[in-house]
Amino acid sequence: MNDTTLALMAFVPLVLAGILLIGFRLAARTAMPIVFVVTALIGLLAWDMTFTRVAASTLQGLILTVSILWIIFGAILLLNTLKHSGGITAIRKGFSGISPDRRVQAIIVAWLFGCFIEGASGFGTPAAVAAPLLVALGFPALAAVVVGMMIQSTPVSFGAVGTPIVVGVSGGLDRAGITEQLQAGDATWLEYFRLIVSEVSIIHGIVGILMPLIMVVIMVRFFGANRSWKEGLSITPFALFAGTAFVIPYMIAGVVLGPEFPAMIGAMVGLAIVIPAARRGFLLPRDTWDFPPSDSWPDNWVGKLELKMDDVTGKTPLATWMGWVPYVLLAVFLVASRTIEPLKNALTSLALGWENILGEGIGGSIQPLYLPGGILLLVVLVTALLHRMKAGELKAAFGDSSRTILGAGFVLIFTIPMVRILINSGVNGSDFVSMPVAMAQFVAEGVGNIYPFFAPAVGALGAFIAGSNTVSNLMLSDFQFNVASQLEVSTAMLVALQAVGAAAGNMIAIHNVVAASATVGLLGREGTTIRKTLLPTLYYIVASGLLGLIGIYLFGLDDPLMAALTG
Repeated sequence: MNDTTLALMAFVPLVLAGILLIGFRLAARTAMPIVFVVTALIGLLAWDMTFTRVAASTLQGLILTVSILWIIFGAILLLNTLKHSGGITAIRKGFSGISPDRRVQAIIVAWLFGCFIEGASGFGTPAAVAAPLLVALGFPALAAVVVGMMIQSTPVSFGAVGTPIVVGVSGGLDRAGITEQLQAGDATWLEYFRLIVSEVSIIHGIVGILMPLIMVVIMVRFFGANRSWKEGLSITPFALFAGTAFVIPYMIAGVVLGPEFPAMIGAMVGLAIVIPAARRGFLLPRDTWDFPPSDSWPDNWVGKLELKMDDVTGKTPLATWMGWVPYVLLAVFLVASRTIEPLKNALTSLALGWENILGEGIGGSIQPLYLPGGILLLVVLVTALLHRMKAGELKAAFGDSSRTILGAGFVLIFTIPMVRILINSGVNGSDFVSMPVAMAQFVAEGVGNIYPFFAPAVGALGAFIAGSNTVSNLMLSDFQFNVASQLEVSTAMLVALQAVGAAAGNMIAIHNVVAASATVGLLGREGTTIRKTLLPTLYYIVASGLLGLIGIYLFGLDDPLMAALTG
């Protein structure tokens, strides 16, 4: 089998998923089992993977599925707890005090608060937290998921306290070999790594400044009564102000402090600036935009969570600040669990998993206390005490959450094992590269010197497959590095473009969409969500690619490694 045929075979699962979800508009619960079977057959027949390898990859995927479901359950449980405690009523009233404009609410809750949660936790948590919160504020479920998925862009490279860079890029590169080459030119790994981090933060900052505006424009265009682009664009000054308030401290933190805190610092500074400005009406348009009346919403806008919200009267409303306390505690606990080493070590000490599945050298584990699901459960228990909930109310919250999680579980038990088969296909009887690398090589060889423009798309492809910036970086950073070496262009820039593209790819990653949809009871409409988030994803990878071309060929950006190799 030649390289072209190999690459085309590797693309089949992704193309099939797109056709079924977007073209035929099948629900993921129908489409993904089909895609899983096709992927397994390609692995067995075309890639000559052993049955044991495919089975071990499937089991590894199921372990990861448990981890993701644990996060989803925690996010849903926190929202249901607030529903039964009266906290949601308090939050709704609080936002009417900032601004009744849904565009402003989306920017503050989804973008700024969501970016903070991404920086602290990562792994799809922002959409899982923000989407149900937006629903509780009166957003249609479909709009909440679409908006929530667009959070998965600018902050993602520095999510989970920098994990996609610290683990993904560092682990994906041949650090020992690169260090040896750098030392020949009197440079160090730390200098090279900080250059990558700086370039990632600057590219994200330039491209990401428009994301709050794009998010609002798409929301207004597809979910407004008038389906108007103009009504979305009318908030341009405020959206650009909010974007700037986030990206400037974000870029400074990335360049000066490193990869751990840009998203969190950008979000905290942004919230501190934007909320008081919104209260004073600074740069806000004269019109106040809202969704059409809920009784006129199409059925595909409405999730089961909305129906349940309307069914619960709730208790006497709490003070606004008391309603927000659980989310503040969530942010504090997440940051503490990732930055305080003794606490982090204690939480990670409990790990359940399988190290060498079926003797294939691959493994998986779940850390129930360290994962955001464990932190969310702790916040739920504290909330129950602070809000003086009765045992019956807490029991009802657990019951509602358990029923919601069942639908997501069925879809993810096919989606994530499919991903692991793709990633683990590099071990096979025909000595082929893995399917993701085959796809990337096909793209690189086809475009030549303008490859830097396509580097973010390759990173996005990896994230679309794996649903993870970190995993995409682990899979493809070394590939991007080698392409840069062959083209004799900045290796740091191509690795940075990989990381940026992989962040953008999270907006359309299937199992991220499934996870976010599950939190609002909207399973079955994943293709609709992906169609709406495809446009901002394309914007992100095209704009990043253009910046890469400009940086490399117009400004001649270099790095210590290329200087060492050519000097």
